[in-house]
Amino acid sequence: MNEILEPGMIVRHPGAPDWGDGQVQSRIGDRITVNFAHAGKQVIDGRRVVLEILDPGDG
Repeated sequence: MNEILEPGMIVRHPGAPDWGDGQVQSRIGDRITVNFAHAGKQVIDGRRVVLEILDPGDG
């Protein structure tokens, strides 16, 4: 599922809901860099975590 992520998409980390919504900055292979509202920039291992894609109309 992470393969469809592109910069600008809004996501949520299912294991860290307190991080808030995040905007994908980049995806290089399985390394996904996301800027989260309450956790700042985080590099996610896409082999271990499937990020939840949020519908732009959800906010």
